[in-house]
Amino acid sequence: MNLSINQLNIQPVALSYENWLGMLKKPLPDRPNYSLENGTIQIGQVLGEFLGVPIDTDEYYNQLFDYVTTSEIDLHLLSEESLDKTIDNAHFQAIQRVINIHQEQKLSINRFTAFLDGEQLLLKSKLPVLHRKLREAMIVTLELYSELEKDGLKNHELRRILVDVVKWSMNHLAPRLETANPEKAMPKFLWYGDVKKSHQYFLFYLITLGCDIVIFHPEGRDILDGLLKEPVFIHRYPNNLPPEPFPIEKRSRKATVAYRASREIETILNQEGSGLYKPWQLRDYTPSSLTLKTTYDELFIVSKEIAMIRPEFEVSNGKVQIPSVFAKIHGVSKDRKEYWERLHTLSQLNCSIVIRRLPITIPSHSDFRFHYRNAQGRDGTLSPDKIMQAHYWPYSFLPLGLQKGLAHAVKRICEKPGLKPLPMESLDEIKLYLFTQAMFIPKQIIQLLERFDYSQEVPKCIIFNNETTGMFSRSDAAMLLLLNQFGIDLLVYNPTGHNDIENYLDEGLFDSHWLEDVVFDLEYKEPSNSIFKKGLFHGFLKNLRGD
Repeated sequence: MNLSINQLNIQPVALSYENWLGMLKKPLPDRPNYSLENGTIQIGQVLGEFLGVPIDTDEYYNQLFDYVTTSEIDLHLLSEESLDKTIDNAHFQAIQRVINIHQEQKLSINRFTAFLDGEQLLLKSKLPVLHRKLREAMIVTLELYSELEKDGLKNHELRRILVDVVKWSMNHLAPRLETANPEKAMPKFLWYGDVKKSHQYFLFYLITLGCDIVIFHPEGRDILDGLLKEPVFIHRYPNNLPPEPFPIEKRSRKATVAYRASREIETILNQEGSGLYKPWQLRDYTPSSLTLKTTYDELFIVSKEIAMIRPEFEVSNGKVQIPSVFAKIHGVSKDRKEYWERLHTLSQLNCSIVIRRLPITIPSHSDFRFHYRNAQGRDGTLSPDKIMQAHYWPYSFLPLGLQKGLAHAVKRICEKPGLKPLPMESLDEIKLYLFTQAMFIPKQIIQLLERFDYSQEVPKCIIFNNETTGMFSRSDAAMLLLLNQFGIDLLVYNPTGHNDIENYLDEGLFDSHWLEDVVFDLEYKEPSNSIFKKGLFHGFLKNLRGD
């Protein structure tokens, strides 16, 4: 080891699903981003997350077994079950002494770290550059804790976090540091499964030190979310399943040659970005909407197209962007026949509902301030995971992928509210209102979402407001915002040309199309070939309003 090296810099290497394992096997000098000059060494770090599980779970768990048992890869397993939780009592007492001193003297983070070092709580290395990096990594970890946790280093959880990070460093990092050398290889770890807060800080410490970290989470949770400033390579498998115990041996496999061949063909044809998607392939992806700006004539062309052939449809990294329409049609065409034919064509599609009685929703006046506050993550924004795990979450009966889509849509409408404020209403009060109303989606609207196969036919919510059967409400507007974020097509017909959604929503969120005539008290005209549908829609609307 070159003893003149006094600074270690870490630079994650660009990864793909195809190259990550090969990159992990490479010595540091053979990786991108490696340099050694003027007393500073820079190394390329392998850092990635693999979320969810593939179709063939047996192969997935056999690969995990190989990763941690193959000497060439040299990955060491970390998980809630595998962590050694023993700690020397002297170390525990030393941590308490440092915390007591901090409470008395209000130590800076640098001095806090110096006291930890003085109490022999930080690992040592015979290599000066690593010895220094161990202390730097602890300082950066404490800075993150101070930034994210309420009251910083005065937070009551600090002792527990420190105890965990110190003991896991002693038990798992220390044996690997004996052979660590930034000129050759740094320790490599595989994290499996879910995490608690201590685990996240320990992983952050290892990452900051320069260790290679690959994370496998079968349920698809991004456990580094909010910890790192730079984006991390993420590969998402098609399914999310509860984690099974980490394998202690390989599974016997009985898949036929035909089965394996069909899975290989599916992988080629149905991978992200291929443009070919089988039914429900994207059911576990997180949907978001791109609202298209169209002319009145284009509106009816685009609305009939399936999602994956619409402009700007995209699938990547577990997310699907759905081009949707949101339009208000004021007045009525001079050509009444064309007006009704166009409306009926859309209303008779498989995933369309027509709403003719208002309001659609029943507004909730429940006090959700406490729930809203508890649903926020460390960065102060709503956490979809916390929303879904809350006792008040009413959609736990839905498939997990759909729940995630709804929770992310709730997060987005609160981050950028499109709802106009009431007099004296603050931005935070608007967010709370949107959050609350999102917990009371009518059953039939939920069923509309359940029928949405994201790459296929886009569901439509068509509102015909002739102002004789009720008034559009603010809670209705909140629901439309949520549906728009989810990628549902929204069309609002108002034959009188009067304001309805404009009273509540920012005009930039939807297209406005003015037709030639305005007509008052215009009755909805049933499709001439649909006596059955008339009864169906009538029954739907009665159920929707609770009549």
